[in-house]
Amino acid sequence: MSNSSYRFDNPLLGRQSSPEVIAESLRQAIIDGQLGPGESLHQENLAKHYAVSRIPVREALRQLGSEGWIVLQRNRGARVSPLSVEEVREIYEIRTSLEVTALRLAAPRHTPQSLKQAAAVLSVSRSERDHSLYAQHNREFHLALYAPAGRPRLVAMIDSLHSQGERYLRLKLDMPAYKHQSDDEHEAILKALRAGKIERAVQILQPHMLRTGELLASYLTRHLAGRPAASGKRKPGSRQAHNRGATRGAA
Repeated sequence: MSNSSYRFDNPLLGRQSSPEVIAESLRQAIIDGQLGPGESLHQENLAKHYAVSRIPVREALRQLGSEGWIVLQRNRGARVSPLSVEEVREIYEIRTSLEVTALRLAAPRHTPQSLKQAAAVLSVSRSERDHSLYAQHNREFHLALYAPAGRPRLVAMIDSLHSQGERYLRLKLDMPAYKHQSDDEHEAILKALRAGKIERAVQILQPHMLRTGELLASYLTRHLAGRPAASGKRKPGSRQAHNRGATRGAA
């Protein structure tokens, strides 16, 4: 165990320190909500948590700052970036453009086997009730749609945007009906691809993505309007209470 108060794991136990590993650990903690919007990140505390010097922690924070996950504050460490209506809209607008391109490139190259793999992921997704696992299956399904495109940089960009959008998806924990709609639209995309109807698949995917962005933006607007300014502190157990009994939808 590391000697710190953080609730997330230390992936460096028994391993050589690495800014990349620390950055990925913090990135996942932000996605999972273990580090909330506006929460302070102090190099000394993080170094203690990961049992390393401040140097790899500092490099990891710089990397996360350049990616927009945190806001670096001169002489005051860093804070987790706040949730933003403008950001979530932009994430889904960019995702829509990239994923439509990827689907058009991948569709003619799909095989019965590749479509079968995507269908298997969707089947698991439909029955999943764990929020984190559902998000993982959702991402796997989208990436399975685009894998035959043979565009690794494009797919990597899409994957990165999935990560950035995932913490916004947690706002939809109390909208269980949306998961069913999302799964149904995923099934319709697969059906169109099986029939060789590429543009039909695109016509389903594009509004599917944009609608999710607008839904999240609207929900976030109400969410931010109904709470006090973020202080970087959360009430004990508040996240667990919010998660309990809810089912997350995703795009």
